[in-house]
Amino acid sequence: MLASPPRPTRARTTLVAALALVLLLAGQLTAVSQPAGAATPAPTAPHTAVAAAAAGTFRNPLNAGPDPFMTHWQGNYYLTTTQGGSIRMWRSPSLGTLSTADPITVWTDSDPSRNRNIWAPEFYRFGDRWYLYYTADDGVDDHHRLYVLESDRDDPAGPYHFKAKLAPPNHADDFAIDAGILQLNGRLYLAYSGINPYQHNGLNIAPMSNPYTVSGGAVAIDGAGGCPEVREGPEFLYRNGRVWMTYSTCDTGKPDYQVWMKSMPLTADPLVPGNWTQHQGAVFSRADDRGVFGPGHHAFFRSPDGTEDWIVYHAKTTSVNTYTNRTTRAQKFTWRADGSPDFGRPLAMGATQDLPSGDPGSGNYWINDDGRSSGAGSLTYTGAWNSGTGCGTQCFWGDDHWSDQAGATATFTFTGTRIALLSVKDTGNGYAAISVDGGAEQRVDLHNSIRVGEASQYLSPRLAAGRHTLRVRVTGEHNSQSGASFVSIDRAEVYVN
Repeated sequence: MLASPPRPTRARTTLVAALALVLLLAGQLTAVSQPAGAATPAPTAPHTAVAAAAAGTFRNPLNAGPDPFMTHWQGNYYLTTTQGGSIRMWRSPSLGTLSTADPITVWTDSDPSRNRNIWAPEFYRFGDRWYLYYTADDGVDDHHRLYVLESDRDDPAGPYHFKAKLAPPNHADDFAIDAGILQLNGRLYLAYSGINPYQHNGLNIAPMSNPYTVSGGAVAIDGAGGCPEVREGPEFLYRNGRVWMTYSTCDTGKPDYQVWMKSMPLTADPLVPGNWTQHQGAVFSRADDRGVFGPGHHAFFRSPDGTEDWIVYHAKTTSVNTYTNRTTRAQKFTWRADGSPDFGRPLAMGATQDLPSGDPGSGNYWINDDGRSSGAGSLTYTGAWNSGTGCGTQCFWGDDHWSDQAGATATFTFTGTRIALLSVKDTGNGYAAISVDGGAEQRVDLHNSIRVGEASQYLSPRLAAGRHTLRVRVTGEHNSQSGASFVSIDRAEVYVN
């Protein structure tokens, strides 16, 4: 099987608003091998026994950024997401600890023609070098073009140097985003989203003579999509005698952003549009009952032992049309009897999943707002707090606590090295004062202009291994845009390594 990358949509100027969260979460790359079928995990049911092997599970989100691309290589997962002004990568030996990995800045650019609105980086290994493909402009969206970097050594984290601009001769000065590499019969092809007769952001494929040189004109591929808008982020899987091209449709800000698919025999010429067979209907789309909207801009990766296939993608927990609050998630997928991939339905944020086969485990565990924990954790409250299930799919296990009473506190006791807080961001939320082990308080604003669930609110500094406390205090204050001063308590994720 071959795993592929993620992509952005045109109106990405607002994506920088998500960067404050990006430091909390993380990722990977693609592979070109043939996968074995794997079972799709189901979310853990509420109120079941939780003492089971927490070290063998993880929960989304993996990263606070959109447009993920990920791979597993030599003992580590590597992930990139759209950052806007630079290219950052996260590296971790376990999927369960990717969200707390420190970001590595692998590329910044001083050239004003290509150092703005940097989107959807993807990286591939050819020979003993890595090639990182990305989109950038000069601040004008229609000036987006495709570029490639080359690593100085055999390391996906670089360092990298600029290699080339990628421009098919028949689209030398046209809008282009979301580069993905198709590898077929010993040849490389540049697949991307750009100007064509079908969409402003339409599917195109061009031949390449090497990883950094386009050697001919691009051909337009007419992809169905259930909407008149974009066809972007082409990704590829190779299995059962066919190459499967998946791509995202509709605007990424909309809740109906989704994944569609075409395929052709491995022996066919990808530059002949008629060789591609359209598969009808979305293959991965919104799941309102699970609070998942706009799933797409995806990529594929293999489990560390090569036996499972996984999709990594971004999605939102709100049905509002917005480019903010897109977070990176991952889940396993399987293969149907007819040889096609079965991506299933996107899982709810916070659903407990088994780690990929061969993942060494993280030892992470969670603490729920009602005090239950899958590890050595507990939670106590002082003052007046409300609790209930009104938050539905936007909360971990469908319940949370909230208070606007100044001085009310929630204190987590945990054993580990780091703790992250996830809860609803809302239009009526205010400031929380957070302290670790009785230290100085940090003021954290829990307000958001739209309501979103399972948002990353706070990540503690790295702590000495052992027993710690984290206290959340309601301040009774809020910013000028918020309608109230509520503080929400939902899920804490504890990291032990």
